Amino acid sequence: MTMSRKCLVVRGGWSGHHPVASTEMYMPVLEQLGFGVDVEDTPEIYSDAEAMGRYDLIVQAVTMGSATVDEIEGLREAVAAGAGLAGWHGGIIDSFRNSTGYLQLVGAQFAAHPDAGKNRGRTDLEPYRDYTVRVTDAGREHPITDALSDFDITTEQYWVLTDSHNRVLLECTLESDDGDEWNESMVMPVAWTRQWGAGRIFATTLGHTLDVLERPEVSGMIRRGFDWASR
Repeated sequence: MTMSRKCLVVRGGWSGHHPVASTEMYMPVLEQLGFGVDVEDTPEIYSDAEAMGRYDLIVQAVTMGSATVDEIEGLREAVAAGAGLAGWHGGIIDSFRNSTGYLQLVGAQFAAHPDAGKNRGRTDLEPYRDYTVRVTDAGREHPITDALSDFDITTEQYWVLTDSHNRVLLECTLESDDGDEWNESMVMPVAWTRQWGAGRIFATTLGHTLDVLERPEVSGMIRRGFDWASR
């Protein structure tokens, strides 16, 4: 297959989110979409404007981690110039916590994944909740999610801090459970897009484990997110 587009995959950070295994899972998808793929294990390349200008899509899987001011500025400039940015879970919305410039770019920041009441205080269990992912009105009209129906899932439920520049495609309700400090249910975004200059951004909170990334609803959405976000 002739690769007509170029994708940069940047992965690393906390190993619990399987940055290598999760991105390797999507390498065939990127190739099927016509991307030639380069892989970097640090965000150092972000500060190289000439290198970044070659890419149509940036897929980031870096949970926490750190980046320099120049690296963040380089990423912002690349997206503003038209490169797409896409990712899932902590690899995109729990990255570079100390960079306000990065948080503004992505438009959401992981704050917590509350335990279900029945599991509160259990250190031997993942902080999973059962919840329903709903397609929003905007999501029903968007090519990334227009083929999806609402679906149930058991995984981490992200509490995120976000802004109104995001176009939310999928959402869920974070219920107030026994022992929670908040006393009302809240709607949280699950997938969204964002325009940044000439560039497009796609992100989803789903993807804590490989089995979630393998679910057809999730893998199909991410595939379409890559295609949509690309220059």
